[in-house]
Amino acid sequence: MARDGAGDRPVRGMTYLDYQATTPLAPEALAAMLPWFTDQHGNPHSAHRAGRLARAGVEVARDSVAALLPAGGRLAFTGGATESINWAIKGSEGGIVTIATEHAAVLDSVAAEAAHGRDVTILPVGADGLVDLAAARAAIRPGVGLVAAMLVNNEIGVIQPVADLAALAHAVGATMLCDAVQGYGRVAMPEGVDWIALSAHKVHGPKGIGGLWMRNGAPATLLHGGDQEGGRSGTLSPALCAGFGAAATLMREQAAVDTAHVEHLWQAARATLSPARGWTLNGDSARRYHGNVNVRRPGLDVARLMSDCRDLAFSAGSACASGSGRSSHVLRAIGLSEAAARSSIRIGFGRDTSEVALVAALERIADAAAAQ
Repeated sequence: MARDGAGDRPVRGMTYLDYQATTPLAPEALAAMLPWFTDQHGNPHSAHRAGRLARAGVEVARDSVAALLPAGGRLAFTGGATESINWAIKGSEGGIVTIATEHAAVLDSVAAEAAHGRDVTILPVGADGLVDLAAARAAIRPGVGLVAAMLVNNEIGVIQPVADLAALAHAVGATMLCDAVQGYGRVAMPEGVDWIALSAHKVHGPKGIGGLWMRNGAPATLLHGGDQEGGRSGTLSPALCAGFGAAATLMREQAAVDTAHVEHLWQAARATLSPARGWTLNGDSARRYHGNVNVRRPGLDVARLMSDCRDLAFSAGSACASGSGRSSHVLRAIGLSEAAARSSIRIGFGRDTSEVALVAALERIADAAAAQ
């Protein structure tokens, strides 16, 4: 269950319901980081004793993060999932197949590669948010070098059939990249993927660090310099690595408790923002992660709703596109009109969310929406 008072911990005086944007930093992750900010100063790439101590801390953290990933392979730390995704896409060769509901880190990187002459196919999704495997099979043909798919969608929470896409990719000699940012530690990692992109701050770790897991080999080098991570250059922060490692350990140790708690919150959220009160769930209702509730209400003025509920932290879409002025590309991809897309909100919750705080917040949202 949630820690006492933790529902208000991320932003004082607010109820925090935006877990897809970022999660509260676990106290255990903070505790793991603090020594590296104070009296342990070594560069983990130095050969002296202080450097070796720092390197040992990095490797302990690496093992902790990798414990939730497929056996074998290698995990390289990066500055975040966006860097990991760019590294994989720009370091690959051949045509690219991806999905219209991917994160901007994928879609913008793919667009940049297309501008340099690479063949790119963007697969559509159905109203449920899921890719059609027959369309994927037709698109993933000889000449394709990379297939990229998000495991758990960051906006609507649906779970793509990544293992099936990986099998199609391997049948034509392509590599499979999985953006597992929202799924890592929460749902099983799919079979057969070659590269997995991760982000620490989505699992109660610090911002500024992520990872790329590689089954057989690294993509071509994106950042040149000291080659500290075998294809990725730059001095690692032992503090950030330690925080990521501690957060990953908690995700593993508390998996059953976290899953049960999220399921309980999901049921409460669905009962509150229900069809009977005018709310419609966006995306498939079954094949999804239950810590994400993306719903719409006809005629809802989301900007006004946020103003009326300014002490509640929830979202109208991806934080990465919040300043663009555009409606959600994910909601448009599942067939919503511009008006319907703009009348949708995303509620995200997890380990530190109390049921009392969640239901109280959602009742306020429902009442404010009904009053418009």
